[in-house]
Amino acid sequence: MEPRVSLITLGVGDLKRAKAFYTALGFKASSVGGEEVVFLQAGAVALCLFPRESLACDAGVAAAGEGFRAIAIAHNVREKDEVDAVIAEAAAAGAAVVKPAHDAVWGGRSGYFADPDGHLWEVAWNPHFPLSPEGALTVPP
Repeated sequence: MEPRVSLITLGVGDLKRAKAFYTALGFKASSVGGEEVVFLQAGAVALCLFPRESLACDAGVAAAGEGFRAIAIAHNVREKDEVDAVIAEAAAAGAAVVKPAHDAVWGGRSGYFADPDGHLWEVAWNPHFPLSPEGALTVPP
């Protein structure tokens, strides 16, 4: 297997609401998908919004289950003050601020928001992981 993530699929309760939320944050929806699924470009990967029940059916698992999902999607920024701005932008689009922006013990700044379906997003500025001009993050060897 090549070490790569191509697509992140989020099971959502209301596809139209989820699409409106992510487009309010600046994600661009693809013309592919239509009323059943939404694909959004997210840098080198794509974000997919799929009704929760349909995603569970596709994977062959039960759709029931709430609470902590043991995963967070990270959005790294180039400058420290961008963390606060991105979290404020997410809140204005309908996100719940889970953990306000704060200076982190590891030397950066981060905070968390949850999208309307409860999916956690970390917004972080990490001085140890600078971003390329295209926004790619490469971890040091």
